Amino acid sequence: MDESGKVYLLSHVHHKAEEDGMIRHFADPDDFWSDEEGGDDVKHLGVYSSRERAQERIERARTLPGFADEPNCFYIEEAVIDEDQWTEGYVTVY
Repeated sequence: MDESGKVYLLSHVHHKAEEDGMIRHFADPDDFWSDEEGGDDVKHLGVYSSRERAQERIERARTLPGFADEPNCFYIEEAVIDEDQWTEGYVTVY
């Protein structure tokens, strides 16, 4: 963890083909999206102490089965230790 209390969460999305057979991948590093209910498979690869270490993990994962099929569908999310992310309640609507 760096001196600011930040960590880096690494995920990968294996996107399910859409009805027309096309697979929509991330357009750029900040284009994270997934539809798990629609069949996308999100894998959390780990929590890293720096963005560089997360990037090193991406490079290793890109050589592995499955990950190699979608080598650009990794996402690094920055988080701060001990910082609340969801600060209000919620309501379930049926």
